[in-house]
Amino acid sequence: MKTTFQSLTRHTFRSTTWHGWVGAGLIALAWPLNWFLPGLRTHLLFFPLWLGYALVVDALVLRRRGTSILFRSPKGFAMLFAVSAPVWWLFELVNARTQNWVYLGVEGFSDFTYAVLCTIAFSTVVPAVFGTAELIRSFDWIERFDDGPHLPRSPRTALVLLGMGAVMLALLLIWPTYFYPFVWGALFCLIEPLNIVLGRRSLFDDLERGDWRPAVALMTGALVCGFFWEFWNFYSYPKWIYHTPGVGFLYVFEMPLIGFIGYLPFALELYAIFHLVQWLPLRLRL
Repeated sequence: MKTTFQSLTRHTFRSTTWHGWVGAGLIALAWPLNWFLPGLRTHLLFFPLWLGYALVVDALVLRRRGTSILFRSPKGFAMLFAVSAPVWWLFELVNARTQNWVYLGVEGFSDFTYAVLCTIAFSTVVPAVFGTAELIRSFDWIERFDDGPHLPRSPRTALVLLGMGAVMLALLLIWPTYFYPFVWGALFCLIEPLNIVLGRRSLFDDLERGDWRPAVALMTGALVCGFFWEFWNFYSYPKWIYHTPGVGFLYVFEMPLIGFIGYLPFALELYAIFHLVQWLPLRLRL
């Protein structure tokens, strides 16, 4: 019986991880074209490059854990793309005030074309981060975070977070030159209280037990994605660059080194927003 089970398991992996090879093919095609073609090209190649990344990561998760987001729910996997674009547009809306990043090469597009192309590109953010977080969760080192500080899921916690978020948002909107880093964290503090009050999935479901593994997996996953975002962006065109008053030194690609810290709360913001708006019962395995 054990031999039969192992045979079925190997067959399942062989029949379902094909998408990893598809993803690898997309990366192998889109990456060099995105870097070395002359003129405008990233607007066409960003989506296949990051779709390839999402598929490769999902296949790796399936290999390591026997389950993955796409394996459990193809509709849920597609939902991540649908949620992702409007979520990132929220950050673009805040950036209209802070002007921390700008896009080079956008003058070649009409407003409508730019909005459509950006929406397609933005759709890859959430699948990439959540898939990478599930991959990070598969490693043994993360088990050391299973017994950390206990943070209660309670109305008081929700109230404290809401107050912090309101102050952070007000400061970054009034004095963006000084408080622009609060864009990374303010939305988590504003949205997570809604998840707590409405009874939706919350990080505090785990933090209340002292289990920090989901939070660490999310933050590490976003940091890994952040590296590849900045890496692949460096020789792209159109591309983004940063304006970060006070920390414009020690650059890694176009990003100041200290700026990578922003990816940590960014992951928590994505998690909070996703669980507030999701319409399919997709449960991340973190």
